[in-house]
Amino acid sequence: MYRIKYMVLVLIGFWFVSCASGPLDISEDLSPAELIQRGQEALDRNKYDYALQYYEVLLERYPTNMELVCTAEYEIAFIHYKQKKYGQARNEFNKLLARYDTPDAELLPLQFKILSEIVLEKIPNLAVPSYE
Repeated sequence: MYRIKYMVLVLIGFWFVSCASGPLDISEDLSPAELIQRGQEALDRNKYDYALQYYEVLLERYPTNMELVCTAEYEIAFIHYKQKKYGQARNEFNKLLARYDTPDAELLPLQFKILSEIVLEKIPNLAVPSYE
């Protein structure tokens, strides 16, 4: 009887460990398209921590490719929105939108500006404390 209870506890322990998200070992060989695809697949499975890691790697590996930077910044902000981290998401969307107020804005992918504005409108207006 004790042996069965012990085995059940061990199995439950393994289940909890397997559900925990830790750092991913992301291959250097992955293309930007593969990083985005894997990030999207993780997001579709509600594996937010994994999705964030793929997009953060995209930012680290391609910091001068503004199309990829905008993609990653939008996706990261959207993940925080999905996690109901509204303040953080709002700040990230606004930071991304600020890129579109520069002389080089015409070189940026327009879809992330439009999508950011749409999601920002959906973020609840939470009272922001004043420190005056």
